Amino acid sequence: LCVCFRDVPSVDILVWSELPTGAGLGSSAAYAVCLAAALLMGCGAISCPLEEGESTARWTEEELTLINSWAFQGERVIHGNPSGVDNAVGTWGGALRYQAGKITPLKRVPTLRILLTNTKVPRSTKVLVAGVKEKILKFPAIMNPVLDSIDAISQECQSVLEEMPANPSPEYYPVLEEFFDINQHHLNVLGVGHPSLDRLCQVTASHGLHSKLTGAGGGGCGITLLPPDTSPLAVEAAKQDLCACGFECWETKIGAPGVTLHCLSSLNTQVLHVLSQS
Repeated sequence: LCVCFRDVPSVDILVWSELPTGAGLGSSAAYAVCLAAALLMGCGAISCPLEEGESTARWTEEELTLINSWAFQGERVIHGNPSGVDNAVGTWGGALRYQAGKITPLKRVPTLRILLTNTKVPRSTKVLVAGVKEKILKFPAIMNPVLDSIDAISQECQSVLEEMPANPSPEYYPVLEEFFDINQHHLNVLGVGHPSLDRLCQVTASHGLHSKLTGAGGGGCGITLLPPDTSPLAVEAAKQDLCACGFECWETKIGAPGVTLHCLSSLNTQVLHVLSQS
């Protein structure tokens, strides 16, 4: 439990996000993590790590653990029985390994540039999970090897990602692209694909790019890997074709830092404008 060291005044919480909510991108976890960090700092349970002259700062490992534990409670309020993955990623950033309920941060991973695409097709995680369970129970001899293969892809991908910082060779990217393709096919076999996601993969493939679904599937979002040598013209053409399908795209990165305290001057003009209107 949080022990308050001083009185906490009433507060107004203003939430601003560039990402859509309810699209399987962990926006509720990001909200829970930021809220937990702000309230814990406000009541003195964690420090204010920002030194004079710094634009951003992060908390200690012990303080991040406390932030994560409270963010998980927020996720339980929202989702009932979450895995804890989303709030852990929001807290620590980078990349995490999740297996049998155990979450392990990966210490050395590169920052990967991606195109994030929202198909705008609504989906139900509960329905998709139930469908996968039903397939496994109905065809265990067929489906369990698929799950084993997905696990092997995850482990191979982890090995590649951990090798990349020490040896940033472009030869790793074609391997990651193959992992994307194989994983996407497996996810279709499990029944969590969708025609909109197939279309996304087809469109990006026509520009030499490789994509897969992210989140629960059944619509929602997909990610497209953008290797360092990707032509800006190819990215722009892919974005235009995806938007023509009625999708929405953002260029972003994975492997970024987790929850961070920013000084006001470090925020971009759009965020400052929103804050000034509150």
